[in-house]
Amino acid sequence: MTTKVGFVSLGCVKNLVDTEVMLRELYENGFEITPEEGEAEILVVNTCGFIDPAKRESIDTILDLARLKEDGKCKYLIATGCLVERYREQVMEELPEVDALVGVGSLVHIADACRAVMRGEKYISFDDKESSPLGGERILTTPSYTAYLKIAEGCDNRCTYCAIPLIRGRLRSRPMEDLVAEAKDLAAMGVKELNLIAQDTSRYGLDLYGEYRLADLVRAICRETDIPWIRLLYCYPDKITDDLVREMRENPRLLSYMDIPIQHYSDRVLARMNRHGGSSVIRDAVARLRREVPGVVLRTTAMVGFPGETEEDFEQLCAFVKEAKFDHFGAFTYSPEEGTAAAEFPDQIDEQTKQDRYDILMQTQLTVTEELNEKKIGKTIRVLCEGLDTVAEVFYGRSFADAPDVDGKVYFKSSFPVNEGDFVDVLIEEALDYDLVGRAVTPIEN
Repeated sequence: MTTKVGFVSLGCVKNLVDTEVMLRELYENGFEITPEEGEAEILVVNTCGFIDPAKRESIDTILDLARLKEDGKCKYLIATGCLVERYREQVMEELPEVDALVGVGSLVHIADACRAVMRGEKYISFDDKESSPLGGERILTTPSYTAYLKIAEGCDNRCTYCAIPLIRGRLRSRPMEDLVAEAKDLAAMGVKELNLIAQDTSRYGLDLYGEYRLADLVRAICRETDIPWIRLLYCYPDKITDDLVREMRENPRLLSYMDIPIQHYSDRVLARMNRHGGSSVIRDAVARLRREVPGVVLRTTAMVGFPGETEEDFEQLCAFVKEAKFDHFGAFTYSPEEGTAAAEFPDQIDEQTKQDRYDILMQTQLTVTEELNEKKIGKTIRVLCEGLDTVAEVFYGRSFADAPDVDGKVYFKSSFPVNEGDFVDVLIEEALDYDLVGRAVTPIEN
């Protein structure tokens, strides 16, 4: 009888891709994958260690699952991912419930870890994260119509607040031919939306080819597949090339959507963050995209409460958010991370001030979002259906303007059959904060 293994994947979608690679590795080694935690004999937690709330969630999840070793079928608990990579000694010492630790450079050894704990052995593997294999075959955990393609690992930007280079190492771009081959496999599986991800997607290719090659990668994927929606996430404003802007303008399959994390707008704060380029670079990137790509949708994120952030700095950020009118916006409070330069800065800001600024910033953006969504009423937009809400009896999905999990939804009724993964044209009739409501008007050949 095969051993059942269950997974819990925490943190970002880049971590999710790692989980999918581990799932395939276990499947190929004869293990049975189960989505039911209570049925698993081995439970694997792929942890996040980016900021304090993520670390707490990872630890709480490990402790919750450890109870299944007493009350359920679970016999063994394995921890992998960023928290484990960053705090390997502390995790093994302070969480004796964990039977094995697998670092981010050792994901290919997940089957070895399972076999070891089944023999009653403690297992620890931390291979060099900068020489570990990139990519690998996966079992998708996303819906069949959408998938992520991780085009690079690690980061060279060295922002003073960020622990990712410590956890994941330097930038390592995957060869273009490997990515195109994986995209072809995903297309053959029925994927209609391909989301390109990395810690800094816009830097793709610099280490391998000596220049930014993201636009070339998009063209290669479009030549070799028929995937209709290709979306770019995590493009830094200082690395958006003219070639990439031109490709977005001229290639209808490269969605006119870009995620450009700015993190702040005050030049003083940006300099202390060691962000590449100041407020003028951010302003120019936004203006250039809006000018050269008609109808472009822009998402961004910003941080509040960075050490030394003054009221004047914060007001500059709020003013720019009002002015720039980002289509989608996320904010988070600064978290001092061990091993980063900013954690040692003397002028740390108290938690209440951080939270107050967060609330003000998000309320500022909500006003912007409501204004932008009101303008969509009466327009017809193409939506990728994600399912049917059986309670409300309405379908829901996303337009090209909405990335999975992080942006809004489009809720709609339809007088004709619509299936999950179908494209459908929807007339927008109402706006609800971050979401839109309408009715399907045109069946599309899917």
